[in-house]
Amino acid sequence: MKLSIPGRASATAVVAAAALLTGGSIAGAAPAPEMVAAAAPDIPVANVKAHLAQLQSIATANGGNRAHGRTGYKASLDYVKAKLDAAGFTTTVQQFTSGGRTGYNLIADWPGGDTGRVVMAGSHLDSVTAGPGINDNGSGSAAVLETALAVARSNYQPTKHLRFAWWGAEELGMVGSRYYVNSLSTANRAKISGYLNFDMIGSPNPGYFVYDDDPAIEKTFKTYFTGIGVATEIETEGDGRSDHAPFKNAGIPVGGLFSGADYIKTSAQAAKWGGTAGKAFDACYHSSCDTSSNINDTALNRNADALAYAVWDLSA
Repeated sequence: MKLSIPGRASATAVVAAAALLTGGSIAGAAPAPEMVAAAAPDIPVANVKAHLAQLQSIATANGGNRAHGRTGYKASLDYVKAKLDAAGFTTTVQQFTSGGRTGYNLIADWPGGDTGRVVMAGSHLDSVTAGPGINDNGSGSAAVLETALAVARSNYQPTKHLRFAWWGAEELGMVGSRYYVNSLSTANRAKISGYLNFDMIGSPNPGYFVYDDDPAIEKTFKTYFTGIGVATEIETEGDGRSDHAPFKNAGIPVGGLFSGADYIKTSAQAAKWGGTAGKAFDACYHSSCDTSSNINDTALNRNADALAYAVWDLSA
């Protein structure tokens, strides 16, 4: 997630289920089939963490970061792309320039579904130059990747078209996602029924924050967390500071999840969620200590499952 300026105050697609017989005037009538949407799969947190370990290794081998225009970023993109290509996605690498350096977005489309109604889930793949960026934003990137791979494993065939994205140069001001949105025609923008953003979802002293931009998307996330007994709050720390902003500015419905950055957890929040009051949600935000040890597994697991729930629910 970029700094503010100034400061930053199990299933197949659709299954036929027989309706219960409630009696009727026609004796012996067969029960009518009822179409029931498939449930989202559980996203194995071990798989998400395995992707994070790879991103950490990439950063370690490339000067300690995965920043825009650096070798660590391109290696991160190549890792994600290889996983998606092997799983059967149609991938596109979009190139742009920022600060005199070449940047890349990765777009992955799952074949099928109504391309006139597109559900997108995305995250920024770049880190700051100060560190490997494992929570910011390896966490979102890894969870989006594992959700996409879960789509392939289950051969999910949604009604709507699914598209996943990993953005470059978010830390420089949402450069990659803005480039993507600006490159879309008015007609293609109108085809996106919702964009879901995941930027920092494994903070070590986590909160559970839901974007309050589009009411339907917000309700979907809240329904999931209510179902597992976790209270949420409206996300305010990252307003306008992540890759949903270009989509929102273009009139596209947006939503997302966030576990907190450098704001301080209150006593009330600690009572609700656990963790430590008076301490930042992520004390390693934009620092060299944002490594693979800077992740809360429970938050990562819950948010990854909520991500998948929303993808399945909104695309059914």
